[in-house]
Amino acid sequence: MKLGLYQCPSPAGDLAAGLARVDEALGEATKAGVDMLTLPEMFLPGYNADPAPQPEAWPQVQADLAALVAQHGIGLTIGLADYQDTGIRNAAFAFGRDGGVLAVYHKVQLFGPREKALYAPGDRLLSFDFEGVTFGLLVCYDVEFPEHTRALARAGAQALLVPTANMMPFVNVNEVTVPARALESGLTVVYANYCGVEGDLTYTGRSLIAGPDGRALAAMGEESGLIAADLPASNGSGLETPVSTQFDDYRVIDRLERR
Repeated sequence: MKLGLYQCPSPAGDLAAGLARVDEALGEATKAGVDMLTLPEMFLPGYNADPAPQPEAWPQVQADLAALVAQHGIGLTIGLADYQDTGIRNAAFAFGRDGGVLAVYHKVQLFGPREKALYAPGDRLLSFDFEGVTFGLLVCYDVEFPEHTRALARAGAQALLVPTANMMPFVNVNEVTVPARALESGLTVVYANYCGVEGDLTYTGRSLIAGPDGRALAAMGEESGLIAADLPASNGSGLETPVSTQFDDYRVIDRLERR
């Protein structure tokens, strides 16, 4: 199983430009032999674009997106707005090779006052199977909470797909937190970020695929483009360093003394 991510500037509310970029990303990923590609958070309409109200063209955008996936014949995980009667959700959609929706996850940990004003939070974690691999979905800030990563690992996830929109100055998330999440739970994390500027935000870039030993299987700087890596075995065979044994050795302690 080959996993890929595509880092690029945000479409910034331009739905046609966003679909064209998805087409380009899928094309590059197909040529590279990628089985599942991940794109950034709220790619449509764009992370820093106002998602409300729902665009009139949104049903057609969704249909066009599914058609692009089917045309290229690979899996796609992408951040999208999910318009529901109970509010707009910041969502990760996973598509199969035929363009059918495999899973929809709603971001649980909303970041900052802007997200909390725009979106209704999700209320559950989610995993799904794709061609013999169990994937977990998280969105950006979610992965900074080790409880969520560990819960998905305990539920059988072998890899986490994480559309993100991490902005300056939070480069420590890319460089420290994401590798730590992979290492401590012994799974692969695909962390797909933007680069460039969108309104008042400057994105960190630095997308990466972190293996279960915490080392980067593939990583980017601030440029646009595709990176890909084969999904390693969960036991770490073939990796440079051993996988942590913390996941198997952890003892639950529910007593805390204070003296």
